[in-house]
Amino acid sequence: MNKLDTAKRAQVVSAIVEGCSIRSIVRMTGVSKNTVAKLLIELGAACSKYMDEHLTGLNCERVQVDEIWAFVGCKQKAVTVQKLEKGVCGDVWTWIAIDADTKLVPCFMVGQRDPLTARDFMEDLAGRLANRVQLTSDGLKCYLNAVKTAFGNDIDYAMLIKIYGNNPEGQKRYSPAECIGCECKRIKGNPDPEHISTSYIERQNLTVRMSLRRFTRLTNAFSKKVENHVAALAVFYMYYNFVRIHQTLRVAPAMAAGVTERLWSIEDIVKLLD
Repeated sequence: MNKLDTAKRAQVVSAIVEGCSIRSIVRMTGVSKNTVAKLLIELGAACSKYMDEHLTGLNCERVQVDEIWAFVGCKQKAVTVQKLEKGVCGDVWTWIAIDADTKLVPCFMVGQRDPLTARDFMEDLAGRLANRVQLTSDGLKCYLNAVKTAFGNDIDYAMLIKIYGNNPEGQKRYSPAECIGCECKRIKGNPDPEHISTSYIERQNLTVRMSLRRFTRLTNAFSKKVENHVAALAVFYMYYNFVRIHQTLRVAPAMAAGVTERLWSIEDIVKLLD
């Protein structure tokens, strides 16, 4: 990797965050597959460290959270003891938070869809906020104790529970049945009913699936190692927060949130390796 200059590294990173697979990046750039993978891992670690250190003391007012499904190595039904001995495989969930106003993603976490990961995720989120916020999640029960543990009573929290119909004709592969209604349920504090929503985080999930090849459904583009999966997310969210201009805000989310005063470039992200 030391043989790659900044321009070539930036070319590789640009392809990663725009939805290209590693094999297609190799064909476009001429960089070897192992070098691309090594760059991804090392830059992912650098991006994670930078965001951990700088996405703190955030003055968010309304935060939405959700989980997005993917798998590593193989799907859950194909997991065997032999495959588990080689490393993490099967279903993995990415827990994501977004500031509804600045569209900043203050934190994400990869793990299982269980109470332990929910607790860790909520504690990470709580540690990055400077003031009381209004929080909205879906109806996943894991959030109840997780939010209580992380925030105590210093939170205005509500669940938006979607109600789906039972018409089997409306159910498609990887899609739920038709949503016929929503129930807003106040859990703690005094959340504003007008801002009980998960629209922004659900749109963020679409952005992830469109921008990271590893999240594309019905392909063989899934991550083979969980380390690569986490690294790709770290690089993407560094790019999303600091480089990518939001179409509505006309600035990067990190600029809107006051985390940085300037628009970063992909070359700036690459320089984190130095």
